[in-house]
Amino acid sequence: MPYSPLMVRPMREELLAAGFDELRSAEDVEAFLAEEGDRTALLVVNSVCGCAAGMARPGVRLALQEGPRPDRLVTVFAGQDLEATARARAHFADVPPSSPSMALFKGSELVWFLPRHRIEGRDALAVAEDLRAAFAEHCAVPA
Repeated sequence: MPYSPLMVRPMREELLAAGFDELRSAEDVEAFLAEEGDRTALLVVNSVCGCAAGMARPGVRLALQEGPRPDRLVTVFAGQDLEATARARAHFADVPPSSPSMALFKGSELVWFLPRHRIEGRDALAVAEDLRAAFAEHCAVPA
């Protein structure tokens, strides 16, 4: 059973305020991954857990403040957007499901992944450093 929309609203809004678009349905995920070209995109599997609140979301916000960044920022919410989350996870099926987690795509190809076990127990700065390194490797430098 999905979490209450009232409970997760502040957690959603934290990423929306950082420029993320929500993928709320399986169709949204498929449309996002069907976009043509080799644009980069960060997909965050958001969550209600403490490591999402203390490490993942703050780490993402820090990583986006400077340097290269993905062309597009999208999110699904595990525990609420059940179909969208399942469809997103199907595109990185070789990785065990975890939330929070982060997937970096170039076009529809997964090029980098940060699972929950690399988020929990670390601080937001460490998560941001991992993201910045992935962005530096895979994303264009802003003009």
